[in-house]
Amino acid sequence: MKKMLVFVAAALLAPIGIANAVDPPEQKEGLWSSRSQTIDNPGNNKSEQTSTICRNHAYDQYVLSIAKGVKGCTTGGESTQGGKHSVEMHCVVAGTVIDSKSTTIFQGDTEAHVESHSTYTPAMGGVSETTTIMDQKYVGSCPAGAQPGDITYADGRVTHWKH
Repeated sequence: MKKMLVFVAAALLAPIGIANAVDPPEQKEGLWSSRSQTIDNPGNNKSEQTSTICRNHAYDQYVLSIAKGVKGCTTGGESTQGGKHSVEMHCVVAGTVIDSKSTTIFQGDTEAHVESHSTYTPAMGGVSETTTIMDQKYVGSCPAGAQPGDITYADGRVTHWKH
C-alpha cells in the first residue's frame, strides 16, 4: 500500500516537478491525458495505465505543497535546463529506503514525457526497483462538472481529489 502511495505521488508530481530553487515550466490548465507503463523487478512485471486528469495552476501548486511536506523525503540533484527538468528524491517509508531519479522533458506547455527509476532497500512488497515511463498531453478543456484534481481511469472510474 505504501509503495502505491509513493507511486501515486510520483505520478502526480513528475510532470509538475518538485520546485525548490529551479521551477519547471508551468503547464496549460485543462484536461490532460496520461499513459504510463511501469516495470517492477524482480520479475519484469509490467503494467500500463491510461487516465485523464483535470488540472489548473492552483491544483499543481497544491500538489507541490504536499510533496514538499512528505515526512521522510528529501529532494536533491534538481535542475531545469531548457525544457528538461530532473530531480532526485530520497525517502524512508516504513523502514524502506526509496531512492528515485526522474527526468521530465516538456514540449512547450502542452506535453510532458517522464522517465523515473526507483530502488527500494529492502524490497517493498517484493519489489526492489521500479521503472516508470509516462506521457502526458493537454487535450482541451475539462468536462462540465469536473474539478481540478479529478482523475478518470480507462474503466470510467473517477477519483475526486479532496483538498
